[in-house]
Amino acid sequence: MRFETRDLVVNYPGAPKPALDGVTMAVPDGTLYAVLGPNGSGKSTLMKALLGSVPLTAGQALVDGKQAADWTRREMATTVGVVSQGETVAFPLTVQEMVGMGRYPHMSTLGAERTEDRAAVATALSQCDVSDLAARDVGTLSGGERQRVRIARALAQEPTSLVLDEPTASLDIRHEMAILELLRESANRGMTVLLVTHGLDLAARFADRVLLLSKGRVAAEGTPEEVLRAEVLEDVYRWPVAVQDDPATGTPRVTPLRRGNGEAPTAG
Repeated sequence: MRFETRDLVVNYPGAPKPALDGVTMAVPDGTLYAVLGPNGSGKSTLMKALLGSVPLTAGQALVDGKQAADWTRREMATTVGVVSQGETVAFPLTVQEMVGMGRYPHMSTLGAERTEDRAAVATALSQCDVSDLAARDVGTLSGGERQRVRIARALAQEPTSLVLDEPTASLDIRHEMAILELLRESANRGMTVLLVTHGLDLAARFADRVLLLSKGRVAAEGTPEEVLRAEVLEDVYRWPVAVQDDPATGTPRVTPLRRGNGEAPTAG
C-alpha cells in the first residue's frame, strides 16, 4: 500500500498559518517511513490527512492512488491499522475485548466471532506482550500497557499497512525496542508502516526513509543519513546537536548539546 501527498495544504479555521503548507511526499509500498519534526510541525495533521479525517484546503492526500477522503470507513479499517494519540476509553473494556475490536471490520453484520478472529487476537496479544493482561480492565492499566494494547488492536486487524502516531510513547526500553523491531519485521514482510515519532535515533535505526517537517513544510526528505545532519536539525529544532555514526549500529546518532556555551542558535 502506498501513501502519497501532492502539494498538500491543511488550514484549520481560525489558525494564522496552515498546519501543512505544500507538503509533497511518497511512502513506497512495503517500507518503514518515519515522520519527524518539532511540536506543532504538522506531523499528526499529515497522518489525519492520509486517513481522510481532516478537510484539505488544497492538494491531494492519496492512499493507493485514491483520494483518502473517498475511501469508505470499512475499506480503510480493513486495510489500514491506526494508532493515534490521545485516545480515551469511554466504557469498561477488558484488554481481550479492546484488542478484539480490531476484528470488527472483518466480521459479518451479526458480529459472530470466528476461529480466525480468535487466532488473530491471540497473535496480536502475544506480539505486544499483553497476553497476561487479557482479562484486565483497560482502565486499570499503566500508560505503557495501554499503548501496547492499542498497538495490538491495530495488529489484530491484519492490515496491509500501519499508521502510528508516537506508538512508543510511555514505553520502557524493552517494550519500545520490541515494538520497533516488530514494525521493522512487518515492513520486511511487505507491510507499509508510516511512523510519526520524536525519536531521531530510533528513526535512524529502523526507518528506510525519513520526512522532516518544520512549521508545516518539508525541511528534508530521504534516507536517515541524508536527513539527520547537524546543520539541518539545528535549523529545524533551533538547538545545537552533534551527529555521529553509532559504532554499535552504523546509523546516525544525534546528541543534543548543552546550552549556555554559545553554541545554541538564537530563537527566531
